[in-house]
Amino acid sequence: MVPDTQLQDITRTIQLAIAPVFLLTAIGTSLSVLTQRLARVVDRARSVEEQLKHLMPVERPPKVKELRLLERRVRLVGWALSASVLAALLVCMLIGVAFVGYLFGAAIASVVAVLFIAAVTVFMLALLFFLREVFLAIAMMRFALPPEVKQEPPPAAP
Repeated sequence: MVPDTQLQDITRTIQLAIAPVFLLTAIGTSLSVLTQRLARVVDRARSVEEQLKHLMPVERPPKVKELRLLERRVRLVGWALSASVLAALLVCMLIGVAFVGYLFGAAIASVVAVLFIAAVTVFMLALLFFLREVFLAIAMMRFALPPEVKQEPPPAAP
């Protein structure tokens, strides 16, 4: 039978490891969203590339501009994905360190704190890249609107 103090220690260790799992779930969800966005941007870029093949030279500049913006969006999503994966790895390390620390009776509080702060910081960076990509996507959508549509006042509320 496991002594009460050992049971309490392992219970605390499990509790310490469970909190980062929620962060890991959030990171996993954002990775899913980011990969979907990446796929959509790549699909759009391929479509624009195909359209470019059939355009006259004077018709090409708007599509070339769109392709450049799509390239920036792909780069931003790539950075967001990389930062998210790094954050997930840091969370996994945190969980591993917590259990290894328990098994060997090591004082790991500062290591766990540093890993958690690093994971959250890198995840925040991923969210900032994602936010920048969203702003760029919105700007591209406005760019595609004809001038007369851009200047229309919003419809009056009922």
